[in-house]
Amino acid sequence: MATRPKKKIGKQVIKIYHCKTAPLSGHRFADIIPQSRRIFRTLQKQTKRRPYVRSSYFHKDKIFFDFFWEHMKNKSIIDRTRRLKYLPCALELLRNSRHDPITFIDVGQPNIIKHEFAGMTKNGPRFTVIVQENRKTDKKQLLSLYPLRS
Repeated sequence: MATRPKKKIGKQVIKIYHCKTAPLSGHRFADIIPQSRRIFRTLQKQTKRRPYVRSSYFHKDKIFFDFFWEHMKNKSIIDRTRRLKYLPCALELLRNSRHDPITFIDVGQPNIIKHEFAGMTKNGPRFTVIVQENRKTDKKQLLSLYPLRS
């Protein structure tokens, strides 16, 4: 039985989640954005209020998308295209991964815990998903996702 690849960062070792879904096809913003909006609209239709994904790692707690779309609006079109390409893989990672992420607390925001999950697409490229957790309210938000450079 083959062992899963691990990503070493300093003294920490993380297991990388292998996705079964492929990233979105296309290289242009005009190709990627309709596909990503279609995926997000299906999430929106599943609930009457705010869209969310239930995470296996957080014991089926909800992860919301409020900060994610605001974060994406601040990025350039090229960067948005590069990041949104991995949206279906990131959703699968959030739903199914039980691997321990890198967890850290920002010195400037002691009430916020950030969890960094590592994933690998079906084709091989790696990506990272960052989830922010509020310590007081225990609410979790998808903060960002981005591909790793090889």
